[in-house]
Amino acid sequence: MTKKKDDGRTPTRASAAGNKAEQKRQAEARERGEHAAAPKPASRFLRGQRIDPRRIDGRETVAELIDGTFLAYNAARLREAAQLFTEKMLRPDVTVGLTLTGALTPAGLGISALIPLIQAGFVDWIISTGANLYHDTHYGLGLAMHRGNAHESDVVLREEGVVRIYDIFFDYDVLLSTDAFFRQIMRGPEFQRAMSSAELHYLCGKYVRERERALGITHRSLLSAAYEAGVPIYTSSPGDSSIGMNVAALALEGNALTIDPNRDVNETASIVLEAKRSGGKSAVLIMGGGSPKNFMLQTEPQIQEVLGIDERGHDYFLQVTDARPDTGGLSGATPAEAVSWGKIDPDRLPDAVVCYTDSTIALPLLTSYALAKREPRPLKRLYDRREAMMDRLRREFEQATAASAVTARAGAGAGRPGPGAPGPAASVRARR
Repeated sequence: MTKKKDDGRTPTRASAAGNKAEQKRQAEARERGEHAAAPKPASRFLRGQRIDPRRIDGRETVAELIDGTFLAYNAARLREAAQLFTEKMLRPDVTVGLTLTGALTPAGLGISALIPLIQAGFVDWIISTGANLYHDTHYGLGLAMHRGNAHESDVVLREEGVVRIYDIFFDYDVLLSTDAFFRQIMRGPEFQRAMSSAELHYLCGKYVRERERALGITHRSLLSAAYEAGVPIYTSSPGDSSIGMNVAALALEGNALTIDPNRDVNETASIVLEAKRSGGKSAVLIMGGGSPKNFMLQTEPQIQEVLGIDERGHDYFLQVTDARPDTGGLSGATPAEAVSWGKIDPDRLPDAVVCYTDSTIALPLLTSYALAKREPRPLKRLYDRREAMMDRLRREFEQATAASAVTARAGAGAGRPGPGAPGPAASVRARR
């Protein structure tokens, strides 16, 4: 069959794959008004919202600014992150876990953003670097942090007794006073035992709250706010901060306080399992990356791979990071990569957003957006429910172990290896 020649009287939507000279002629004819373009169905790639931003006049709210003008590039990813957080992650049945890396609390983000999120019920549990919790305590003790110039001479600052975190300056005595506070409270009788890092931070938060009351200040410390709200805070590397350093120093005195990482691994897994088994969903909100990100995401491999409990992965994934994925580091690893480990439910990848920007920019905007768009949620008080959640984890682990043993016995009865076949130990060696 001979294809009908296009005579130019029925123009079609231009395509880069078509005849360029003919497309140019048709466009010029339309411009001269010789004929109008025939209506054609839009490409499926052109169904996104038209870019037609509101005019910024200085009267817009943060939410209006994000929704109306954050339309492309990483601004669009931040808009998508804010919308994912408020529209899906903050539904009543979702348990939200937050991770913190980078020096966020020294910059005041504990006071300005994290405490409001906790008090609104928007964060249910936390994994943080120990440094964020240590520097957070300065504020609860009434100690001062100052804005400074990152280009000052560090030799001169050392001579002046001033410590620098980039452009944050504070007196060296802030460290000494905070160390003394932690050593004093951790000599108390309730600290003389092995405990999870959540238990340690809960007890520390109680004493920070008492100090705040004595000083007549409120809601200055993340530890204090988490204690009041029953939000458990874990740290993935307890010895990698001044809090852990002071625990180690007290051990030289014979102090019995130890932080048990086994409890941390199992307790965090139990939180995720409880979120799923109670008919809800699990969401991760990752500020930065690093060890806290891994510790948060490994909860699903712990449940599935190590404990053998049937599960599919976290439901919602939101990360703010400046790390690249191509270097192979966990900080930049994408949610799609996490699917291969069982960390993220593959069916939920559309509900995963990575925003490549600085957490100190994104976190205040995300907080303001969420508080403007969502009413507070009832506090889940997961700290108070740790034992019940651990009981569920133990039960499901025992059931999975028993089922595995039955399967193994059935397999052994069906076909035992002959005298020359390798035994279990040899089989394990062969797989390594």
